[in-house]
Amino acid sequence: MIIRMVLTPFQQQLRDRILAAEVIPPPAPWRQVGRGIVPVGGLLGIGFAVHPDTGHDLVLTVSSSGHGLFDAVTGEKLEREYDPEEDPDGPDLSCPGLGPVADLRIPVAGLWGGGLHSGTDDGWSVDVPAPEWPHHRVLLVGGTAPERGGQHGETWWHVFHSSWSTFRTAGFSPTGRTLAVATSSDLTLWTRH
Repeated sequence: MIIRMVLTPFQQQLRDRILAAEVIPPPAPWRQVGRGIVPVGGLLGIGFAVHPDTGHDLVLTVSSSGHGLFDAVTGEKLEREYDPEEDPDGPDLSCPGLGPVADLRIPVAGLWGGGLHSGTDDGWSVDVPAPEWPHHRVLLVGGTAPERGGQHGETWWHVFHSSWSTFRTAGFSPTGRTLAVATSSDLTLWTRH
């Protein structure tokens, strides 16, 4: 038995609008970190911390082959733990940090649940529709969202399409200076440091 959802005309128009939007870079002040996609095989989730010396956002990756810590401004891998003592645990799904943030527990979002910030204090937000599930699209919104009539490339930007790997999570760092997208195979970062 096949069950088909019937979309309202508004829902169909919104779906068509998102499907037609090409992936484009976000506007200034956002810029992609490094060469774009950072390969992280078996990625399960990510979390954020702030480097105590540089003030840069840091991204903790949790994968089937260990934990890694990346500088979210440069894309540089700072630390790697191949055999971590624990994976995300507890009500906040946190795990121990690495390197300069080894004394912290970092909340992680991804396969186990949890969530990243969906907006910033100065008005940026992220939306993750899946009009062709399981292929998610990540929209950066800096004005009027598509469902409210905003224009692609002016008030919202289709910045990522997870068509090759399973989507895990997307969102902002607590500082609002980094936008991250995690899939089962990679990490993509944008910064405005």
